[in-house]
Amino acid sequence: MKPQDLPEHRLSHSTGKVAGLLYSLCCYLCFLLTALYLMGFLSGIGVPKDIDSGPSLDWRLATLVDTLLITLFAVQHSGMARKGFKQWWTHFIPAPIERATYVLVTCLVLVLLFWLWQPIRASIWRLESAWTQGMLTGVFWIGWGVILLATFLISHFELLGIKQALDAWRSPKPENPTFKTPLLYKLVRHPLYLGFLIVFWATPSMTAGHLLFAALSTLYILIGVHLEERDLVELFGEDYRRYRQRVAMLVPLIKRKPDASSNQQK
Repeated sequence: MKPQDLPEHRLSHSTGKVAGLLYSLCCYLCFLLTALYLMGFLSGIGVPKDIDSGPSLDWRLATLVDTLLITLFAVQHSGMARKGFKQWWTHFIPAPIERATYVLVTCLVLVLLFWLWQPIRASIWRLESAWTQGMLTGVFWIGWGVILLATFLISHFELLGIKQALDAWRSPKPENPTFKTPLLYKLVRHPLYLGFLIVFWATPSMTAGHLLFAALSTLYILIGVHLEERDLVELFGEDYRRYRQRVAMLVPLIKRKPDASSNQQK
């Protein structure tokens, strides 16, 4: 049977799936390019404009601009991830490409941040010895390794929208979400966020602008963790509550002690 002999709605449906997959792959490519630029933006390696370069404004105006940029990212990144927004959003964006669209919008907001970021070059610390510079630079790249590993432990391609577009072809049966704690998730509840905290703070040369970026991003992560854990408790119930009691949130060496209500439930 030739394509022109197929029913029109069936051909259109197949075309939509192809378009959705290509769109998701393009969004994934945007993510890879943005992630690479973020590495260079924070490290000052291989990018035309990093966190400490470019023309600068008065430090007070620069602080205001940079704070607004971080706030814009926080509102977009966290707001679009909430369940209520997703339910509203999928009235306009097909479900198979909803996650990819979220990834794309996040990338666009980050590109805006890279473009408009105002450096504040006042030095907070600067390590002079080669071994301390090398040590902190190594920690910085270890942080990126933690981030990459964490994404694969929680399904890298689902996190970034590729799996959803592929599922539109396979029509998989709905599955109840299974609570798992692979590898790093046995040490901390949010290794992905831990990796980001490492790369934000691990620098041998900390300027006031970099410090502002790191501090505001850390504040956003702490708020984001609270919102995410609320969603996870709703999704996994008692399994996640028990997990939260025995595993630290971000710092592996800090263990939480079960509270009285947990002991009574046992």
